[in-house]
Amino acid sequence: MTEKPFTITIPDTQLSLLKQKLELTRLPDEVEGVGWEHGAPRVDVERLLARWKDGYDWRAEEAALNKELPMFTRDISVEGHGVLNIHYVHRRSTVRGAVPLLFVHGWPGSFIEVRKILPLLVAPDDTSAPAFHVVALGLPGFGFSEGAKKPGFGARQMAEVGHKLMISLGYDEYICQGGDFGYLVTMIVASTYGPKHAKAWHTNMPDRVAPSVNMPYSERDREALKRKENFLKTEYGFVVLQSTKPQTLGYSLSDSPVGLLAWIYEKLVAWTDGYAWTDDEILTWISIHWFSRAGPTSAIRLHYETRVGGYHAEDDSGVNFKPESWITPHGELVQAVRHDRGGHFPAYEVPDSLVDDLRKMFGQDGPAYRAVLNSDGY
Repeated sequence: MTEKPFTITIPDTQLSLLKQKLELTRLPDEVEGVGWEHGAPRVDVERLLARWKDGYDWRAEEAALNKELPMFTRDISVEGHGVLNIHYVHRRSTVRGAVPLLFVHGWPGSFIEVRKILPLLVAPDDTSAPAFHVVALGLPGFGFSEGAKKPGFGARQMAEVGHKLMISLGYDEYICQGGDFGYLVTMIVASTYGPKHAKAWHTNMPDRVAPSVNMPYSERDREALKRKENFLKTEYGFVVLQSTKPQTLGYSLSDSPVGLLAWIYEKLVAWTDGYAWTDDEILTWISIHWFSRAGPTSAIRLHYETRVGGYHAEDDSGVNFKPESWITPHGELVQAVRHDRGGHFPAYEVPDSLVDDLRKMFGQDGPAYRAVLNSDGY
């Protein structure tokens, strides 16, 4: 499992093919006045298409990612699935007692979700704040990690990869953090490899199970239920499709860059809490999927494998609108924080809030201080 430094270098031939496909795009018509009701508005897609084709500079974004993120690959053996070459971000803090942290993204994210929190966690400005050694796993089939070749590669196998990656890096004990599929993967890491190795778990998407219908609800709980009901009515179609017939959808996402753009752009807008996406930010997120090692279809198969593996697809929607009283802790619950801002991608939308939660949990006065032996954060 030898580690190799990794630099993103997309071949010119792939950039040329992308431009050619963008130039040949045929957009659908649109019913007047529907806005977002039918999905990504044509006016938005036309604007992003024009920018992607003629103004967006992938080489500049590629260089920025290579400069900001120390990236590596290594081979990891997965039971029943052979060896996969895994891409990840890894930055060690200069603080001797920094806490090893496994960060896991979800869909439609990628390793890019760690971009804003990485410097804050590794080198805090405040000496009273704990520091972390950060490992951001690129899930198999996402970004520049190799995808699975056989069926049955789901969240449990992802968790195995994450754990083995931490062990291979010399972190015999560590903590983990995740949301969306990262929630499911890190939950399995914590339950399977803790408490011996995985010492604590932080998630921005806690599990939820409905209790008795007779339980009293606060006004805030009722509002959460209304939002969840609306999500299931208007935003849930992607889960049904990706968890039942991912291959059919995959032909469109893998062949049409604008199809991929519209499919993911809709989620980036709908699932964030008023985050002011720039066009270039959106195009960088989409480009990582387009240029991914295994192709865009590989990433959406995880919904299918999760469903057939025994997990409920609803738990992977990534948007937690259910009442606080429904949260079911795994192990001992030591910290619960409810935020007024932030959506599906807190590490990217509200990085300061997520980092602050981690600092409070693992800092000197936190409930999980010294959870990792000889790594108290200082």
